[in-house]
Amino acid sequence: MSAELNPYSTKMQKTVECLNTQFASVRAGRANAGVLDQIQVEYYDTPSPIQQVATIASPDPRTLTIQPWDNSILKAIEKAILASDLGINPQNDGRLIRLVFPQLTEERRKELAKQVRKYGEEAKVAVRNIRRDAMDSFKKQQKKSEITEDDLKNLEKDLQKLTDDFIKKVDEATARKEKELHEI
Repeated sequence: MSAELNPYSTKMQKTVECLNTQFASVRAGRANAGVLDQIQVEYYDTPSPIQQVATIASPDPRTLTIQPWDNSILKAIEKAILASDLGINPQNDGRLIRLVFPQLTEERRKELAKQVRKYGEEAKVAVRNIRRDAMDSFKKQQKKSEITEDDLKNLEKDLQKLTDDFIKKVDEATARKEKELHEI
């Protein structure tokens, strides 16, 4: 791969990493602390991720416990979880919050699979937009006579291969997450 493609390769890699982060927040049938990554809690008038104000543990495959370091924010954490799109009612016992993940229904699995495919499609669009930006940049360089027409053709070919590789990674990640959703 030529040096001209490195910044675009990095951007495409970040797109795939962002997709994996989004997938972590989609809850499958088992407890996963990643579902709490996007949830912010008001702590001393500052929105903070739950992981920064509490200890998160998974005592069994279907349960997460959240134990705040400062018990005064127990209600704020509970409120933030209820306000999120997690779809789970937190159980507050005054010391910690327990999240019990119910078995997914077939209907809910299909909804989540559709959401996963949507995230995958958005990631593919992002990768293609990066390719388009790279092509525009290379064509401008060729117009300014900074690169030859042969260089442009080679860059086009290499860029298309790079794009295809990242699209394949997105498809594989999407398929993995869908398979995980359909496991019982």
